[in-house]
Amino acid sequence: MQIQWFPGHMHKARVQIRETLPKVDLLLEVLDARIPFSSENPMLAEIRGDKPCLKLMAKSDLADPELTTVWKKYLERSNGVRAEPITTSKKNTIHRLTEVIVGMLPERKSEKPISTMIVGIPNVGKSTLINILAKRKIAKTGNEPAVTKGQQRIKIDDAITLFDTPGVLWPNVENKNSGLRLAATGAVKDTAMDYADVAFFAIGYLRLQYPAAIADRYEIETLPDDTIELMDLIGKKKGCLRKGGIVDYDKVSRIFLSEMRSGMLGPLTLETPEMVEKEIVETAKLVAEKAEKKRKRDAGRKAAFKEKKGRERRERKGSRKKRR
Repeated sequence: MQIQWFPGHMHKARVQIRETLPKVDLLLEVLDARIPFSSENPMLAEIRGDKPCLKLMAKSDLADPELTTVWKKYLERSNGVRAEPITTSKKNTIHRLTEVIVGMLPERKSEKPISTMIVGIPNVGKSTLINILAKRKIAKTGNEPAVTKGQQRIKIDDAITLFDTPGVLWPNVENKNSGLRLAATGAVKDTAMDYADVAFFAIGYLRLQYPAAIADRYEIETLPDDTIELMDLIGKKKGCLRKGGIVDYDKVSRIFLSEMRSGMLGPLTLETPEMVEKEIVETAKLVAEKAEKKRKRDAGRKAAFKEKKGRERRERKGSRKKRR
């Protein structure tokens, strides 16, 4: 499954980010702690340059705490980057961010408020974070991707001002597994995904990495080795059956994804640094192969067009000779 979801307001947001970035002192990028790599927008890495960046690992209460520690270290390998796990269930993890921001700019002499810009994928909790930081309801929140539509400038306190931007997904998620993880965690609108495909992917991963979580939640003594068989078992446990006892995969997929997203299966992380490093190499290879196929196809079309035009010229030349 390859996700292509880039509404018009997202293009506008990308333009706004490029225009605003030179005016700010620090960039805040909100990631989903369950998918730190897949929720990281590569466009931002390209355009931020050496601008300091604080990566906020949101929804850390839903993520595997051990892997969150691993991911924090991995993200901070880049110069000028600091990563902090946060969660709205523990507001102190958010309130202390003002001190973190000031601490990241020790050489700044200006008495003007520190200017920051917050960016992130849709439905990662950016608006809720802003409201907690500002200690008042400013940003519109919702449980749907793409709630924020336009850029806002917000005064957090006397020391910090914040530019808010709409959630941005990059135009084409080349890594198919990243696309599935984004869909599994709710970053992609339902209309851009197939529930059964996404649930199959998530169940297949959790069956291997968090078998106890599935066994405990759905009261399954022994997990089958086959993902479809496991989906069938979950479907029967949840009563997702059609006539004849056939499992309704769409229904069980919706239930499973809803329960996973809400944390009912426990804290889970859907990717590791080692895993994504391999995927980066594999994806780069696939992209290169795709580009080469396109190059050959375009070259073939160009040659065919050239041959066609040459044939037409020869035919016209032959016709003129006959008329003479």
